[in-house]
Formats: sequence, C-alpha cells, structure tokens
Amino acid sequence: MESLYVIEPGCYLRREGAALHVCKGKQVVDRIPADGLKKLTLVGYVSLTGGVLDFLISRQVETVFLTTTGRFRARLGGDVHRHVELRRAQYLKLGGAGAAAVAAGIVSGKLENMARFLIARGRKYGDDALRVAAARIRSIRRICDADTPDLDRLRGLEGAGTRFYYGTFGGLLKNPDFRFNGRNRRPPLDPVNALMSFVYTLLTNEVLSAVKAVGLDPYMGALHEISYGRPSLACDLVEEYRCRLGDRMVLGLINRKMLSPEDFTYRKDPPENFVDEKEMKEKRPVEMKPHLMKTFIASYEEMMGRETHYPPDDCQTSYRQVIHRQAAKFAGHLLDDGKVYKPFIWEH
Repeated sequence: MESLYVIEPGCYLRREGAALHVCKGKQVVDRIPADGLKKLTLVGYVSLTGGVLDFLISRQVETVFLTTTGRFRARLGGDVHRHVELRRAQYLKLGGAGAAAVAAGIVSGKLENMARFLIARGRKYGDDALRVAAARIRSIRRICDADTPDLDRLRGLEGAGTRFYYGTFGGLLKNPDFRFNGRNRRPPLDPVNALMSFVYTLLTNEVLSAVKAVGLDPYMGALHEISYGRPSLACDLVEEYRCRLGDRMVLGLINRKMLSPEDFTYRKDPPENFVDEKEMKEKRPVEMKPHLMKTFIASYEEMMGRETHYPPDDCQTSYRQVIHRQAAKFAGHLLDDGKVYKPFIWEH
C-alpha cells in the first residue's frame, strides 16, 4: 500500500523488523508493512520512537502530521529536490509579470469545473437555480479568458464565482438531515463544512506531495499571496480538484446516507473568536467522531485509486496520478515559455 493513515488516538508507532506496529498501551492494534509504503499520514496525537523516525527517513517515507480536524501540522521528508533550474524558473515567473497569466489560468480552470459540476447536477435534479449559477460562473470565467486582469482583480473574480457556487450548494444536498447555509471555516460550524474542510486539507496535501516530488517550491505560488508557512503553490493547484473530488465525495457520502448527524460531536456555545489553535481544537463547534473519520478516510483512499481518462497523455490513470501528472505539466510550463499550463477540466 503506497499511502496509509494512522488515526487511533493516543497510540504510538514502534519498529519491528521491516514493519511498523501501531500500539496503544501494551496492545498492538495494527501492523504496517514497509514494502511499497511511500506516504504515512498521522492524524491527532501519535507518538514516534527514534527507531521509527530513522526507519521512515532511511526508506524515504513521506510522513505528514495532521490535527484531528485535518489541519496540517508538519511534514517529515527527505532533502530538498536538486532541480535548481526549475525552482529558479519558478521564482522568476511567479515572482514577476508572469504570475498574473498563471493565476488567470488557474482561476479559469476552477470556475469551469464548478460550472460543469452545477450543470450536471442541475440536469440530474431538474434544478434551474443550479444551471443559472453555472451560467453566472461561466460569465466570470470569460472575463479571465478574454483578458489577463491584475492579481487583485483575479482574486476578486475568483471570489465572486465561488460565492455563486456556494450560494447554490445547498441545492446539491438531498439528505434532509443535513443543511448548508454557506461556507465557513477555521473552525467549521456545521457537519457539512467540517467534512469539506477535512477533504480539502487531504487534497492540498496530495498536491503538496506532488509539487515537491517534481522539484517545485510549494511555498511560491501565483494566485495565493505569499504568507509565512503557507504552501501557496499547493493552494493554487488544488483549486482544480476541490469541486470534482472534494465536494463530490462529501455529497456522495451525505446523499447516500452513509453518515448521519449522530456521527459528529457538537459543543454548545463555542466562542466567536479563539485565542489560539489549542483553544480552537478544544472548543470547536463540531467534529467527526473517530469511527466516522475512519470511514471518511477509507472512502477518500478508494476515490483516489479510481481511474479516469487523462486526455493530455491519452491514458487511463488514477485520480492520485492525475494530480502528479498535472504537477509535472506545471513544472514543464515553467521551464518552457512556449507552454501554457492548463488545469485539468473534469468531465461530469
């Protein structure tokens, strides 16, 4: 198995030969074979021994640490990629006048994917509101395609299209036990937003792994402003996957009634503002219960292993490999001024 998650609260990892044991107290609750393991994601408070750290580093197993709500904490990886020429091209293009053109393509792709998703669901449900929202989103996309606005205006256009999308998102929910009254985050205020935030974090980490694998600097993006500690390029390139992969998965779980409101923990009267991350974790309004998190991650991994047609290379490949292939296409765009990066447009 290439990618594995450890979500058992209060456990620790111990090395036993060519495998890792997930332990809780004196009991071994799971065994992780090392063969083929490329990425290990630890959710919540999981302890590692020195032997395990050496084992992960020597085998070059990328190790990601997330909070129980899916927020990124840290990453254990190997040395910086040696492709200096690629990173130099990235800094020159994304740090100068070329950033606006790159950002325009990213925004255009995101808007088109949202519009296609709403059109497909509007047709399926016979919902004119979804089709109208899609038309408005496409009108905004045409502005991005007709001209290359400056970065501030592009961010405004992206925000306007996203508001149309989330303004009709509630119409995509067909389970009466769940409601969506708008996108909220840090912290999410309801189960739907909690699921969306978690899957967006998982997808962003997929993109982060892909851009690092090809030698790009994940912290130097175009659309998202540079901010200390924020992987701006990963935040840019994840936009083409949010709707088709993240939102579609969340809607599928809810509409097929694979979960219920009882699968979440709720806290009464949470504060409107939080002092720090620790207080937000302790007092957040809603969170997934452990059994739901296991189901959610299993569904996510099943989705990422599905195959789709990849037109740029005319081949069948997994959703996870689409992300890696797109990262390689982005790197090629940076090295060749004649190439234009095209986000992946999903067929719905």
